[in-house]
Amino acid sequence: MLKRIAVITSGGDSPGMNPAIRAIARTGVSLGIDVVGIQNGYQGIFDREFMPLGVIEVSGRIRDAGTILSTSRCLHFKEEKSQLQAIDILQKENIQALLVLGGDGSLAGAAALSKHGFRVLGLPCSIDNDLSGTEMSIGVDSCLNTVVHLIDMIKATAASHNRCFVIEVMGRNQGYLALMSAIASGSQIAVIPEFRYDMDKIIENLTRRRLRRHNNSVVVVAEGACSGQEFMNRLLEAGKNKLDQEVRLTVLGHLQRGSAPTFSDRFLATRMGEFAVLALNQGEHGSMVGLLRNRMNLTDLQEIKGHRPPLPADAIRLARNLGMEVGIPTEA
Repeated sequence: MLKRIAVITSGGDSPGMNPAIRAIARTGVSLGIDVVGIQNGYQGIFDREFMPLGVIEVSGRIRDAGTILSTSRCLHFKEEKSQLQAIDILQKENIQALLVLGGDGSLAGAAALSKHGFRVLGLPCSIDNDLSGTEMSIGVDSCLNTVVHLIDMIKATAASHNRCFVIEVMGRNQGYLALMSAIASGSQIAVIPEFRYDMDKIIENLTRRRLRRHNNSVVVVAEGACSGQEFMNRLLEAGKNKLDQEVRLTVLGHLQRGSAPTFSDRFLATRMGEFAVLALNQGEHGSMVGLLRNRMNLTDLQEIKGHRPPLPADAIRLARNLGMEVGIPTEA
């Protein structure tokens, strides 16, 4: 039986981290486990930024964006010397296991600790939905709701001025956010890193809309494909004497991270947090909690490293059947 565990949030924040922290703390209380929060990610271990996490500390946090533990990127944690030092500090604090909330870089750190024999479990917190071992990461739904809401607002002003907007969204090297938000917002083009875009077909699509008297068009660009500015420059160059429409650029930036968690993220994060503590208490470690076919699942942390999930095939089919231009697979 565990007596004392710790939790950290590392890397980029994502909506739903606080509900996960809350679930971990409250489940720990139910099982008689002392839960410690480590502030500022892995760096907080070295700085010994430890705080108690009980029912009072997490009260009301289920609705809050960001992370009450704060977060950072600790570059020196990639070094084995730092990893061993962190384990030594945790053991001196009588911490028997660690829960890591974060994306691929944070979970790589968790995998390193596990490899050195320390008990670790990871929870997937990434708005990019770029982690294998789970169909959905904590924060994705909240981010998508924000992106779609912002695109709706941009489309209102675009329609008033008969404009085309290029909208850059996050996602790093994964096109999930761009594809799904483009579908849900009724946008015309999705430029994603997994697919090679065809500028001639994009111009043809936009021109056809103008001929049909549509008063706005939207191109959603994933940051991993290229910057929104770069794409707009290429579009304007290729569309000379073809595009009879003003083109504007909006980069959504960190607005995408800042929303309060949606119901879906609150529920997913709560399920994952509770399951993680139960799994640790039953002797599981060296894994990441994931959602597969609506059930909680564990995947070895070593299997997650370097593996990026493919885009849902049914989403690609759906986009094409709705008349969206998404390009062709880069390997084709």
